[in-house]
Amino acid sequence: MYCWLIIAVLTLLLLITVGALLLLHWDIRKMTNQLEGIIENFGTNELVRTNTQSKILKHFIKKINQLIYSYKQDQQYKEKREQDLKQEITNISHDLRTPLTSMKGFSELLTDPSLNEEQRKEFLAIVQKKIDNLTMMVDVFYELSQIGSMDHPLVMERQLVDQSVAETLLMFYDDFEQKQLKVHVEEVSVSPIMADRKATNRIIINIIQNALRYAKSYFTINLVEEENYIRLKAINDVEAFNRTELSQIFDRTFTMDTSRTGGQLGLGLHIVQQLMNKQGGTVTADVVNDEFIIEVCFKKWNCNKMTDF
Repeated sequence: MYCWLIIAVLTLLLLITVGALLLLHWDIRKMTNQLEGIIENFGTNELVRTNTQSKILKHFIKKINQLIYSYKQDQQYKEKREQDLKQEITNISHDLRTPLTSMKGFSELLTDPSLNEEQRKEFLAIVQKKIDNLTMMVDVFYELSQIGSMDHPLVMERQLVDQSVAETLLMFYDDFEQKQLKVHVEEVSVSPIMADRKATNRIIINIIQNALRYAKSYFTINLVEEENYIRLKAINDVEAFNRTELSQIFDRTFTMDTSRTGGQLGLGLHIVQQLMNKQGGTVTADVVNDEFIIEVCFKKWNCNKMTDF
């Protein structure tokens, strides 16, 4: 009697085990079919699902779904980068083609024997200006490629940002006059900042060039000293500005000038953001009452931490 009881128990355990294995086999087969469907239609948001009560199998499925999610994110990122690259190539081609076409046209005009000396000088000046624009574009592309390069690290040292602002504004005096922009600068002395000299100059130049490109009638720039930062605030009036564009203002492919007739690239503020990030600072942009406001915060020089000066 005791033997029959043992046999019955063992038989029951065997049936339970076989049933569990069959359920596991069915569940694995079902999940395999789900995986095949996900692979065939990878653009969907489907993940592997299971009704199993096995903790080990649930954990395994969780890791598979994490892998699928990570892979999909990577694919989406690559697709976006590819779209951005195509847009950048389109922008670059347009930016280069415009001055080249103009140079070709004016150089052909220079061969006209009926031109007088004054006209010839005028056309030569235009060609020279287009060459300068092309040189500037190449310099910007080169600079952009160097920002993320480990071969060209920034040299963080003591900088007088108020002096840099004044000197840079003088460089663009003729441009402000030609654009008929009223420029207001609050002449204040602020503490030195900890920054790279070339990067700081490029940041100020790009902010000024952005104002020259989009400002209607005025441009204001001032410095505000805070406890740990020096804040540079630049303001210019703008024509109708879509606030939704603010989220793209620092993108490499973004430009508010859809006609792109200014002979300038939409990379200036992107470079500002990259350089500020590398220096541990911040940059923000906003539009308030038809005024475009950009603020950059430089870390203040701390002589207690830096013994070189």
